[in-house]
Amino acid sequence: MSSNNILLHGAEPDEGAVLIDTGYVTHADQTLALLDAALRPNERIRLIANTHLHSDHCGGNAAVAARHGCPIVIPPGEFAAIAAWDEDALSYRATGQRCARFSPAGALLPGHVVHQAGREWQVLSAPGHDPHSLILFDTRSGTLISADALWQTGFGIVFPELDGDHAFDEVEATLELIEKLGPSWVIPGHGAPFHDLASALRVARERLRYFRQNPKRHALHAAKALTVFHMLEVRENLQHDLIGWLLATPVLQSTWQRYFADRKQDAWVQEMVDDLIRAKVLGFKSTGSVHVVFAIGS
Repeated sequence: MSSNNILLHGAEPDEGAVLIDTGYVTHADQTLALLDAALRPNERIRLIANTHLHSDHCGGNAAVAARHGCPIVIPPGEFAAIAAWDEDALSYRATGQRCARFSPAGALLPGHVVHQAGREWQVLSAPGHDPHSLILFDTRSGTLISADALWQTGFGIVFPELDGDHAFDEVEATLELIEKLGPSWVIPGHGAPFHDLASALRVARERLRYFRQNPKRHALHAAKALTVFHMLEVRENLQHDLIGWLLATPVLQSTWQRYFADRKQDAWVQEMVDDLIRAKVLGFKSTGSVHVVFAIGS
Protein backbone atom coordinates (compact mmCIF):
# COMPACT_ATOMS: atom_id res chain seq x y z
CA MET A 1 0.00 0.00 0.00
CA SER A 2 2.81 2.40 0.80
CA SER A 3 5.11 4.15 -1.61
CA ASN A 4 8.84 3.83 -1.26
CA ASN A 5 10.28 6.15 1.37
CA ILE A 6 13.60 7.60 0.18
CA LEU A 7 15.92 8.86 2.92
CA LEU A 8 18.69 11.27 1.90
CA HIS A 9 21.26 11.38 4.68
CA GLY A 10 23.16 14.54 5.50
CA ALA A 11 26.92 14.76 5.07
CA GLU A 12 27.11 15.13 8.86
CA PRO A 13 24.53 14.08 11.48
CA ASP A 14 23.80 17.70 12.39
CA GLU A 15 22.83 18.50 8.78
CA GLY A 16 19.71 16.39 9.15
CA ALA A 17 18.14 14.02 6.63
CA VAL A 18 15.56 14.65 3.91
CA LEU A 19 12.68 12.19 3.53
CA ILE A 20 10.97 11.83 0.15
CA ASP A 21 7.41 10.49 0.60
CA THR A 22 6.06 8.81 3.71
CA GLY A 23 3.72 5.96 2.72
CA TYR A 24 0.12 5.21 3.66
CA VAL A 25 -1.42 6.21 6.98
CA THR A 26 -1.97 2.65 8.24
CA HIS A 27 1.77 2.02 7.87
CA ALA A 28 2.80 5.09 9.88
CA ASP A 29 4.15 3.09 12.84
CA GLN A 30 6.16 0.90 10.47
CA THR A 31 7.50 3.98 8.68
CA LEU A 32 8.61 5.49 12.00
CA ALA A 33 10.30 2.24 13.00
CA LEU A 34 12.12 1.99 9.67
CA LEU A 35 13.32 5.57 10.04
CA ASP A 36 14.50 4.93 13.60
CA ALA A 37 16.57 2.02 12.26
CA ALA A 38 17.92 3.91 9.23
CA LEU A 39 18.84 7.24 10.78
CA ARG A 40 22.39 7.65 12.01
CA PRO A 41 23.11 8.39 15.68
CA ASN A 42 21.87 11.88 16.57
CA GLU A 43 20.51 12.37 13.04
CA ARG A 44 17.01 13.74 12.64
CA ILE A 45 14.84 14.45 9.65
CA ARG A 46 15.04 18.12 8.72
CA LEU A 47 12.55 18.06 5.82
CA ILE A 48 9.76 15.97 4.31
CA ALA A 49 9.23 16.45 0.58
CA ASN A 50 6.31 14.87 -1.28
CA THR A 51 6.50 13.98 -4.96
CA HIS A 52 2.70 14.19 -5.10
CA LEU A 53 -0.21 14.03 -2.71
CA HIS A 54 -1.79 10.64 -3.26
CA SER A 55 -2.53 8.95 0.04
CA ASP A 56 0.11 6.24 -0.39
CA HIS A 57 2.83 8.90 -0.68
CA CYS A 58 1.89 11.38 2.07
CA GLY A 59 -0.14 9.37 4.59
CA GLY A 60 2.77 9.24 7.04
CA ASN A 61 3.50 12.98 6.89
CA ALA A 62 1.69 13.82 10.11
CA ALA A 63 3.33 11.06 12.16
CA VAL A 64 6.87 11.74 10.89
CA ALA A 65 6.52 15.51 11.32
CA ALA A 66 5.24 15.04 14.88
CA ARG A 67 8.18 12.76 15.76
CA HIS A 68 10.89 14.90 14.17
CA GLY A 69 9.45 18.42 14.29
CA CYS A 70 10.28 18.92 10.61
CA PRO A 71 8.52 21.01 7.96
CA ILE A 72 6.73 19.51 4.96
CA VAL A 73 6.95 20.80 1.41
CA ILE A 74 4.53 19.70 -1.29
CA PRO A 75 3.87 20.32 -4.99
CA PRO A 76 2.21 23.71 -5.45
CA GLY A 77 -0.86 22.66 -7.41
CA GLU A 78 -2.90 21.45 -4.43
CA PHE A 79 -1.34 23.60 -1.72
CA ALA A 80 -4.58 25.49 -1.01
CA ALA A 81 -6.62 22.28 -0.85
CA ILE A 82 -4.18 20.66 1.59
CA ALA A 83 -3.94 23.81 3.71
CA ALA A 84 -7.75 23.87 3.99
CA TRP A 85 -7.91 20.07 4.13
CA ASP A 86 -10.58 20.00 1.43
CA GLU A 87 -11.05 16.28 0.82
CA ASP A 88 -13.51 17.00 -1.98
CA ALA A 89 -10.77 18.84 -3.87
CA LEU A 90 -8.22 16.15 -3.02
CA SER A 91 -8.24 12.49 -4.09
CA TYR A 92 -8.97 10.95 -0.69
CA ARG A 93 -12.75 11.16 -0.63
CA ALA A 94 -13.08 10.17 -4.29
CA THR A 95 -10.92 7.06 -3.88
CA GLY A 96 -12.28 6.06 -0.48
CA GLN A 97 -8.78 6.24 0.99
CA ARG A 98 -7.50 7.86 4.17
CA CYS A 99 -4.80 10.37 4.97
CA ALA A 100 -3.95 11.89 8.35
CA ARG A 101 -4.23 15.67 8.21
CA PHE A 102 -0.96 17.56 8.00
CA SER A 103 0.05 21.17 7.50
CA PRO A 104 2.49 22.06 4.70
CA ALA A 105 5.14 24.65 5.41
CA GLY A 106 5.80 25.53 1.80
CA ALA A 107 5.73 24.51 -1.83
CA LEU A 108 8.27 22.33 -3.63
CA LEU A 109 8.43 24.13 -6.96
CA PRO A 110 9.61 22.79 -10.33
CA GLY A 111 12.93 24.45 -11.11
CA HIS A 112 13.97 24.51 -7.46
CA VAL A 113 16.90 22.52 -6.09
CA VAL A 114 16.96 20.47 -2.89
CA HIS A 115 20.49 20.75 -1.46
CA GLN A 116 21.51 17.73 0.57
CA ALA A 117 24.94 16.33 1.49
CA GLY A 118 26.66 18.42 -1.16
CA ARG A 119 24.33 17.19 -3.89
CA GLU A 120 21.79 19.18 -5.84
CA TRP A 121 18.49 17.42 -6.47
CA GLN A 122 16.71 19.16 -9.34
CA VAL A 123 12.94 19.36 -8.92
CA LEU A 124 11.14 18.71 -12.21
CA SER A 125 7.48 18.68 -13.21
CA ALA A 126 6.23 15.22 -14.25
CA PRO A 127 2.48 15.34 -14.97
CA GLY A 128 0.51 12.36 -16.20
CA HIS A 129 -0.17 10.02 -13.29
CA ASP A 130 -1.06 13.17 -11.35
CA PRO A 131 -1.17 16.70 -12.81
CA HIS A 132 1.04 18.06 -10.02
CA SER A 133 3.54 15.21 -9.69
CA LEU A 134 7.26 15.92 -9.37
CA ILE A 135 10.46 13.95 -9.91
CA LEU A 136 13.92 14.69 -8.47
CA PHE A 137 17.23 14.19 -10.28
CA ASP A 138 20.79 14.31 -8.98
CA THR A 139 23.15 14.91 -11.90
CA ARG A 140 26.23 14.03 -9.85
CA SER A 141 25.19 10.42 -9.26
CA GLY A 142 22.74 10.15 -12.14
CA THR A 143 20.00 9.10 -9.72
CA LEU A 144 16.35 9.79 -10.49
CA ILE A 145 13.55 9.65 -7.93
CA SER A 146 10.76 8.96 -10.41
CA ALA A 147 7.73 8.58 -8.10
CA ASP A 148 4.90 7.02 -10.16
CA ALA A 149 5.99 8.56 -13.47
CA LEU A 150 8.13 5.51 -14.28
CA TRP A 151 8.32 2.07 -12.73
CA GLN A 152 10.35 -0.87 -13.96
CA THR A 153 7.04 -2.34 -15.16
CA GLY A 154 5.22 0.78 -16.39
CA PHE A 155 3.74 3.74 -14.54
CA GLY A 156 0.90 4.61 -12.18
CA ILE A 157 -2.78 4.98 -13.01
CA VAL A 158 -3.32 8.06 -15.14
CA PHE A 159 -5.91 9.56 -12.80
CA PRO A 160 -6.87 12.58 -14.95
CA GLU A 161 -8.07 10.15 -17.64
CA LEU A 162 -10.59 8.71 -15.17
CA ASP A 163 -11.99 12.24 -14.78
CA GLY A 164 -12.30 12.70 -18.54
CA ASP A 165 -9.18 14.88 -18.86
CA HIS A 166 -6.78 13.79 -21.59
CA ALA A 167 -3.42 13.11 -19.96
CA PHE A 168 -1.81 10.33 -21.98
CA ASP A 169 0.15 13.01 -23.87
CA GLU A 170 1.51 14.24 -20.54
CA VAL A 171 2.60 10.71 -19.66
CA GLU A 172 4.47 10.55 -22.98
CA ALA A 173 6.12 13.94 -22.42
CA THR A 174 7.28 12.90 -18.95
CA LEU A 175 8.77 9.67 -20.33
CA GLU A 176 10.62 11.76 -22.93
CA LEU A 177 11.94 14.03 -20.18
CA ILE A 178 13.22 11.04 -18.22
CA GLU A 179 14.89 9.64 -21.34
CA LYS A 180 16.67 12.96 -21.91
CA LEU A 181 17.89 13.01 -18.31
CA GLY A 182 19.42 9.57 -18.91
CA PRO A 183 19.62 8.47 -15.26
CA SER A 184 22.01 5.69 -14.26
CA TRP A 185 19.68 4.59 -11.48
CA VAL A 186 15.94 5.05 -11.01
CA ILE A 187 14.26 4.88 -7.61
CA PRO A 188 10.54 4.46 -8.43
CA GLY A 189 7.56 5.21 -6.24
CA HIS A 190 6.91 1.47 -5.92
CA GLY A 191 9.25 -1.47 -6.44
CA ALA A 192 13.01 -1.89 -6.32
CA PRO A 193 15.50 0.60 -7.78
CA PHE A 194 16.65 -0.30 -11.28
CA HIS A 195 19.29 0.78 -13.79
CA ASP A 196 17.99 -0.60 -17.11
CA LEU A 197 16.33 2.62 -18.23
CA ALA A 198 15.88 1.55 -21.85
CA SER A 199 13.93 -1.57 -20.88
CA ALA A 200 11.70 0.32 -18.43
CA LEU A 201 10.93 3.01 -21.01
CA ARG A 202 10.12 0.38 -23.60
CA VAL A 203 7.65 -1.32 -21.25
CA ALA A 204 6.11 2.01 -20.27
CA ARG A 205 5.66 3.11 -23.88
CA GLU A 206 4.11 -0.20 -24.87
CA ARG A 207 1.71 0.13 -21.96
CA LEU A 208 0.90 3.72 -22.90
CA ARG A 209 0.27 2.74 -26.54
CA TYR A 210 -2.07 -0.05 -25.40
CA PHE A 211 -4.05 2.27 -23.13
CA ARG A 212 -4.29 4.95 -25.81
CA GLN A 213 -5.74 2.44 -28.24
CA ASN A 214 -8.32 1.30 -25.70
CA PRO A 215 -8.94 3.77 -22.86
CA LYS A 216 -11.55 1.38 -21.42
CA ARG A 217 -8.76 -1.07 -20.63
CA HIS A 218 -6.94 1.62 -18.67
CA ALA A 219 -10.16 2.46 -16.81
CA LEU A 220 -10.72 -1.21 -15.95
CA HIS A 221 -7.10 -1.62 -14.80
CA ALA A 222 -7.49 1.46 -12.60
CA ALA A 223 -10.74 0.19 -11.09
CA LYS A 224 -9.19 -3.18 -10.27
CA ALA A 225 -6.06 -1.59 -8.77
CA LEU A 226 -8.17 0.67 -6.55
CA THR A 227 -10.19 -2.36 -5.47
CA VAL A 228 -7.04 -4.22 -4.46
CA PHE A 229 -5.70 -1.15 -2.65
CA HIS A 230 -8.90 -1.07 -0.58
CA MET A 231 -8.58 -4.78 0.17
CA LEU A 232 -4.96 -4.31 1.25
CA GLU A 233 -6.26 -1.86 3.83
CA VAL A 234 -9.17 -3.93 5.18
CA ARG A 235 -7.40 -7.29 4.52
CA GLU A 236 -10.65 -9.29 4.48
CA ASN A 237 -14.23 -8.35 3.78
CA LEU A 238 -17.56 -9.95 3.08
CA GLN A 239 -18.06 -9.98 -0.66
CA HIS A 240 -21.40 -8.20 -0.18
CA ASP A 241 -19.68 -5.40 1.75
CA LEU A 242 -16.91 -5.10 -0.85
CA ILE A 243 -19.52 -4.76 -3.60
CA GLY A 244 -21.26 -2.08 -1.54
CA TRP A 245 -18.01 -0.17 -1.11
CA LEU A 246 -17.31 -0.31 -4.84
CA LEU A 247 -20.79 0.93 -5.69
CA ALA A 248 -20.47 3.85 -3.25
CA THR A 249 -16.90 5.01 -4.01
CA PRO A 250 -17.03 8.20 -6.15
CA VAL A 251 -14.10 7.47 -8.49
CA LEU A 252 -15.50 4.02 -9.28
CA GLN A 253 -18.97 5.45 -9.81
CA SER A 254 -17.66 8.02 -12.28
CA THR A 255 -15.43 5.46 -14.02
CA TRP A 256 -18.42 3.18 -14.57
CA GLN A 257 -20.56 6.07 -15.79
CA ARG A 258 -17.89 7.37 -18.19
CA TYR A 259 -16.70 4.06 -19.64
CA PHE A 260 -19.10 1.23 -18.81
CA ALA A 261 -22.60 2.75 -18.54
CA ASP A 262 -23.86 0.38 -21.25
CA ARG A 263 -23.97 -2.21 -18.46
CA LYS A 264 -25.69 -2.20 -15.09
CA GLN A 265 -23.33 -0.89 -12.44
CA ASP A 266 -23.81 -3.75 -10.01
CA ALA A 267 -23.17 -6.31 -12.75
CA TRP A 268 -19.99 -4.50 -13.82
CA VAL A 269 -18.72 -4.36 -10.24
CA GLN A 270 -19.52 -8.03 -9.61
CA GLU A 271 -17.72 -9.09 -12.79
CA MET A 272 -14.67 -7.06 -11.79
CA VAL A 273 -14.50 -8.81 -8.40
CA ASP A 274 -15.02 -12.19 -10.09
CA ASP A 275 -12.13 -11.39 -12.48
CA LEU A 276 -9.83 -10.62 -9.55
CA ILE A 277 -10.81 -13.88 -7.85
CA ARG A 278 -10.26 -15.89 -11.06
CA ALA A 279 -6.85 -14.25 -11.46
CA LYS A 280 -6.06 -15.18 -7.82
CA VAL A 281 -5.42 -11.55 -6.95
CA LEU A 282 -8.25 -11.89 -4.44
CA GLY A 283 -9.20 -15.10 -2.68
CA PHE A 284 -12.75 -16.24 -1.99
CA LYS A 285 -13.70 -18.12 1.16
CA SER A 286 -16.68 -20.35 1.72
CA THR A 287 -17.84 -17.93 4.41
CA GLY A 288 -18.56 -15.39 1.66
CA SER A 289 -15.55 -13.18 2.42
CA VAL A 290 -12.76 -12.16 0.09
CA HIS A 291 -9.14 -11.48 0.97
CA VAL A 292 -5.98 -10.30 -0.75
CA VAL A 293 -3.84 -13.04 -2.27
CA PHE A 294 -1.55 -11.09 -4.60
CA ALA A 295 -1.42 -7.32 -5.00
CA ILE A 296 -1.26 -5.67 -8.43
CA GLY A 297 0.33 -2.25 -8.86
CA SER A 298 -1.70 0.96 -9.01
